[in-house]
Amino acid sequence: MKLTNHIKQHRARLDLTQQDLAERVGVRRQTILAVEKGKYVPSALLAFQIADVLGMKVDELFELKKQDG
Repeated sequence: MKLTNHIKQHRARLDLTQQDLAERVGVRRQTILAVEKGKYVPSALLAFQIADVLGMKVDELFELKKQDG
């Protein structure tokens, strides 16, 4: 299973940079970059914080997909 997300699209919709989002949720910009690219799976707390800032529900922002193979 792979966790995908729509953070970048919703961040852009609100005209927020990665740095802006990072500051609002209390992490470094590199963390937001890693989450957006699927290189880092956020904690439940961080996922809820990101969703809150973006005005979304966690299950609208993050999606669990089956991997091929």
